[in-house]
Amino acid sequence: MVGRRWKRKRLWAAALWTCMLPSCAAAPARRLLPAPDRASTGAAAAAPNPWPRREVLDLALEAYQCGRAQGLFDQPTLTVIDYSLPSTAKRLWVIDLQQRRVLFNELVAHGERSGDTVASAFSNRFGSKQSSLGLFRAEDTYFGRHGVALRLNGLEPGVNDHARERAIVMHGADYVSSDHIAVWGKLGRSWGCPAIDSAVSPRLIDRIRGGSAIFAYYPDRDWLGSSTFLHCDARWAKADGKDAR
Repeated sequence: MVGRRWKRKRLWAAALWTCMLPSCAAAPARRLLPAPDRASTGAAAAAPNPWPRREVLDLALEAYQCGRAQGLFDQPTLTVIDYSLPSTAKRLWVIDLQQRRVLFNELVAHGERSGDTVASAFSNRFGSKQSSLGLFRAEDTYFGRHGVALRLNGLEPGVNDHARERAIVMHGADYVSSDHIAVWGKLGRSWGCPAIDSAVSPRLIDRIRGGSAIFAYYPDRDWLGSSTFLHCDARWAKADGKDAR
């Protein structure tokens, strides 16, 4: 029964992806653009990509569906961060899954010790000043030294579940903007927070706060192979086996 239910969820995700393509989206049609070159820097690299790359969006939808099946999310909004792209690319997307449209496509910084323009190292450790991967739940907001900030709850043990204790939050920053790229050739870096442009942060944070999903991607082999949100079939099969005993 569980297997059939999850197959239906996968079919739903496939159908959702198809409908997310500009050809059938409710928003005006927009041509899918190729992902920017990982080595590119400068203002030109900050051109928007209307949608995440398909392989990344497929994983994000799979993780979202797994979390949604467990009642972890309160709204059909999915934020995707693709840390495999350079920080000069607009590598954060906020997607309205009901309306099947991208609400925001923005720049986002990674942690100081995750890499320079291109991130390559991630951590869940205190004091690492590195970004974390995996599935998060957007929680409540507060007003701090960066203005309005959004608390993130990491949902993956050993991967991002220390996010709250590490004070990993989404906030605006003056080192995240196309102007900063034009001057320095790259974004500044945070202490592990997914910092975004201060000009858009209040609107973006207000849209995703209160129980939406955030999925941070990088082709890390260990995480991709072990994430329970990317292997829901195995997770539920194990649970069924325990119930049977």
